[in-house]
Amino acid sequence: MNILVSNDDGYRAEGIQKLAAALRPLGNITVIAPDRNRSAASNSLTLENPLRAYPEDAPEGEEHFSVNGTPTDCVHLALTGLITNNADMVVSGINHGANLGDDVLYSGTVAAAMEGRFLGLPAIAFSLVSSSTENMDAAAQVAFDIVAKLETHQLSGDTILNVNIPDLPYSDIKGLKVTRLGRRHMSQPSIPSQDPKGNTLYWIGPVGEEQDGGEGTDFDAIRNGYVSITPIHTDLTQHQSLQELQDWIA
Repeated sequence: MNILVSNDDGYRAEGIQKLAAALRPLGNITVIAPDRNRSAASNSLTLENPLRAYPEDAPEGEEHFSVNGTPTDCVHLALTGLITNNADMVVSGINHGANLGDDVLYSGTVAAAMEGRFLGLPAIAFSLVSSSTENMDAAAQVAFDIVAKLETHQLSGDTILNVNIPDLPYSDIKGLKVTRLGRRHMSQPSIPSQDPKGNTLYWIGPVGEEQDGGEGTDFDAIRNGYVSITPIHTDLTQHQSLQELQDWIA
């Protein structure tokens, strides 16, 4: 199996290095990731500037690249001609932080997986729910377990798995739970400050706390020590409102 590995924290982030190492026993690994942190880049593609793919040192037989673009750029370049081995799967992460609930709308980690799905491949996004990397080895072991399962049990063609891993040692993780996305409250206020010339500038405020985090959600699974596995897809149509809207325009 040929596995394409990407992320949004940058090529040198600990999460992607641990992920590639964990998946190496399962197949041929190719790594392509942004040359710097591109968190919250979502599904953006770079269309008005050229992209550069820089070859990086890699184990024998592997191709590793850093790219001066977004996570979506990375996966798109890889699957449309950059890499030698045709990928069978896209695995993104391990993100340094949660991608729970509404986070998936902004997440570059999830976007990298989505681009793989757009281009016809099974795709998984992994995130460790912590700002620390203390339990990154445990997260990498979880990633291995799940990807190994997909070798023999494929998912339906339009499914992306969004996987969040609690900040626990591997032996303390209680298991896996299939969940739905929860929801957060609106983000906290933006933070104004000033540059040395007295001009006002702004920092985006922290994400909101959970609003819908009850039983069955990804928030609830993480809070109780389980790995959250949420199937997501890219059809944003609100199907239950189609008839209502048709009646409204009539």
